[in-house]
Amino acid sequence: MSDILTITLNPAFDVSTSVGTVEPGPKLRCDEPRFDPGGGGVNVSRAILRLGGQSKAFVALGGDTGNTFHTMLQAEGIAVMPFEIAGNTRQSFAVLETSTDRQYRFQLPGPVWPPEQVAAMLAALKPEITSGSIVVMSGSVPDGVPADIARTVNQMATDAGARLILDTSGAALTAAAGNPGPPFALLRMDGAEATEVSGRSFASPAELADYGLDLVRAGVAGQLVMSMGATGTVGVSEDERFFCQPPRLETLSAIGAGDSMVAAIALELSRGASLKDAVRHGVAAAGSAVLTPATELCTKAAADEILQKVVTKEV
Repeated sequence: MSDILTITLNPAFDVSTSVGTVEPGPKLRCDEPRFDPGGGGVNVSRAILRLGGQSKAFVALGGDTGNTFHTMLQAEGIAVMPFEIAGNTRQSFAVLETSTDRQYRFQLPGPVWPPEQVAAMLAALKPEITSGSIVVMSGSVPDGVPADIARTVNQMATDAGARLILDTSGAALTAAAGNPGPPFALLRMDGAEATEVSGRSFASPAELADYGLDLVRAGVAGQLVMSMGATGTVGVSEDERFFCQPPRLETLSAIGAGDSMVAAIALELSRGASLKDAVRHGVAAAGSAVLTPATELCTKAAADEILQKVVTKEV
């Protein structure tokens, strides 16, 4: 089995709670809060552990919040490689309005990175990327970090003989989808992100697969995984294009579904699975995550059950 390394440059200390009604003005008496270490790559490592796998987590952490974050990850049994940054690790808040089942999500900004911190991070990261490993770079990019940082990390992975899975958003995703360089092993995005990057709308899995194939042939990535929410997920490579559709599920919280999907895909690929089988497991893991409350991630038992009901077809 290949090693899995996750990279999180902009983690978030997640706080989640619930309240009867969200309204302006009065103090809102919330229920008992839940605290979790979060952020793209961190959640991928946590989900891999829940699915029966292991990974190493390279995480940029700072201040008292970062120290608490580090301790919580270690308590879960995750191998943490902290990179110390100036300032405090950011926080995020999720509030469930129980009278309507609507969820409100608030993201606080993290510290701005100076150029020398970016260079130090790359120097610390390089020896952690080993031949034959799968590297998952997931989550947003901190202010001050170049938008094309994923291209730099991908070059490092390529040089080391590793495979990079990228799951990001905004300017970082636009840079990844447009700049030249070695192709990413796998690029994940959702339909809305595909629209933002391409300026095109996608009404069907087939149209999304067409765009994915365009990116493959342009040398952006060897494989594309493109989510369409509860409808299903498209998988594309030079040789195949397919759509994995989960059963109908009741959503308690959408937080962590995408990270759970990436975790399952990375884990299955590390075990030698095909892209199609990996995406099927990813769809099942994402489905299990939406069945859990607040910031909780996937569960193996639910993912295994959902997997039997995932329908896969060519598009």
